[in-house]
Amino acid sequence: MIVPQSEWFGIDSSVALDGLKSLILLLTLIVSRSLIVRWIAHNPTLSMESKRRWVVTTRNSVVFAFLIGLMIIWAHELQAFAVSLVALAAAFVLATKELLLCWSGAALRVGGKVYAVGDRIQIAGHRGVVLDHDIFATKLLEIGPGQSAHLYTGRVTVFPNSLLFTNALIKENPEQEYGLYTVVVPIKNNTDWQREERILLEAAKIECAPFMEEAMRQMKLLEKTNLLEAPSPEPRITIQLPESGKIHLVLRFPAPDRGRSRIEQAILRRHLLQINDQDSLHRA
Repeated sequence: MIVPQSEWFGIDSSVALDGLKSLILLLTLIVSRSLIVRWIAHNPTLSMESKRRWVVTTRNSVVFAFLIGLMIIWAHELQAFAVSLVALAAAFVLATKELLLCWSGAALRVGGKVYAVGDRIQIAGHRGVVLDHDIFATKLLEIGPGQSAHLYTGRVTVFPNSLLFTNALIKENPEQEYGLYTVVVPIKNNTDWQREERILLEAAKIECAPFMEEAMRQMKLLEKTNLLEAPSPEPRITIQLPESGKIHLVLRFPAPDRGRSRIEQAILRRHLLQINDQDSLHRA
């Protein structure tokens, strides 16, 4: 008896054909991705951040296209196991709940345009610049130490996309060049807090003067775009009494999104120098 070639290895012809189609699809997508990434890497008109963003987008698009292609290719085979798949799907959901939440979080990030490569975000105690993201997790270049500092620590943080459903996300640079930031200066209640307040406010005005007009212009633009009353970018100080014997001077000041750490340090240094100079004059 002659055995058909499609049954030499006990494999149904339709399954073998689908497997061949899947292999061809995979090879095609791999070659396409390599060509696109090579073109992006050698494109002189794109910045390094744009190149990184397009490489990540290309990779995720290829993975998505491969998954969709597999679903289309194997659709008729899956129909034969529809009844069994219902029970398997229920067990799969229970066993891979966290994994499905990660995929759903990725869909939320893409659909809601929550953040992209290069954005600075905070979520569940993690804070940093988005370096990479996929259907499972997001990678951050950590900023700190703590929530008030703005320095790169050199560490990389990876968090699952499922956190998007259980934690609020803060986007620190919502697509604007200038923003309003705060810094807290603690003092004792037996010091001349009015003098401290005056010197701190003068230091902020001096350091923010070079870009104050541009910050005002962007705040007006933000007001028109979002139909809300934007706050004045002028430096302001509010007083807080966190506990007995202590006073906090909370300074709000404008700064470039990528230069706020430098501006903050310049304000604090000028403030401390002026305090020391006045104290020296009083002692003399």
